[in-house]
Amino acid sequence: MKTIDIGSLFRNNIKNLKPYTSARDEFKEITGDFIFLDANENPFDTGFNRYPDPQQRKLKKVFSELKRVNEDQILFGNGSDEVLDLIIRAFCEPGIDNVLSISPSYGMYEVLANINNVEYKKSLLNSLDFSLNLNDIFAQINDNTKLVFLCSPNNPTGQILNFDDVKRVVEGFDGIVIIDEAYIDFSTEKSWLKMLSQYNNIIVTQTLSKAFGLAGIRLGIAYASAQIIAGLNKIKPPYNINQLTQEKALSVMIDKSYSKNLNTCNSIEKNLLYKALVKLNFVLKVYPSDSNFILIKVTNANEIYDKILKKGIVVRNRTKDDLCENCLRISIGTPDQNRILIDVLKSISESE
Repeated sequence: MKTIDIGSLFRNNIKNLKPYTSARDEFKEITGDFIFLDANENPFDTGFNRYPDPQQRKLKKVFSELKRVNEDQILFGNGSDEVLDLIIRAFCEPGIDNVLSISPSYGMYEVLANINNVEYKKSLLNSLDFSLNLNDIFAQINDNTKLVFLCSPNNPTGQILNFDDVKRVVEGFDGIVIIDEAYIDFSTEKSWLKMLSQYNNIIVTQTLSKAFGLAGIRLGIAYASAQIIAGLNKIKPPYNINQLTQEKALSVMIDKSYSKNLNTCNSIEKNLLYKALVKLNFVLKVYPSDSNFILIKVTNANEIYDKILKKGIVVRNRTKDDLCENCLRISIGTPDQNRILIDVLKSISESE
């Protein structure tokens, strides 16, 4: 268990910021027999002529029950990228503070740090098993390090980070640790959500883009202490989650069988693809995966990528990433898509 002074970590201007209050913040009731003349909306009913609930109360109630966290511990963003951007802006003073991430990992951490003029540091994973290099992480942390980003399961490597290793970072760092769980629904390991009550310096981010198949509605989620969420709420745009997104997310989250069926299919297809990949003569290594993709090391990533592309299939060439020379990342497709992919890979293998 660890408790730190979260208030002291916020930027001074954020601590003193008086947030914008929208019409729907001042008058929260958006149903009932009222004549709404307070928000300069179009008065004619189109089904979407009114601004959406800026605090997404119905959605938070559902997520609160499903995830077993309090509603004041939830923040929604326009995709996880908005959530990550808000976190950097809330805690990092431009030109002074820095953030640390593992590498290889999700590229937007570095992009968002650069956009906000915040120094970006990276700690290379151990090359043999893509585990955390704890000595290097703590060697790079200094007095101006405000955030550490840990993607688990990690993209593009696919594996979940060792719980005890993550715990050592959380307990040994007097800043905020963001545990990015975009792919957690594909893993058999438990989410760090269960640890929110023990550590007030963690932010767990998740998304509906992966396991729930809703990348197009752009809904990312942050779970953290009520104090952190209150600070992020001060700086988020007032209507960042549109009405269509809120309605679609509600319908999917209420139907618990929806994502379960998708994940079952992913698990079956991932195992089939794994078995096919290890038999190919140009595949040097197939890395274990707790996600909806598989990373493979091949003889020549550029050449193999081009051959696959010529057959009408797009995979991701990660050969320029740290520790990923000659590596390709393959997302798990539908059964039909995977069969076509396997046939293409076999034909390439036979021609090698």
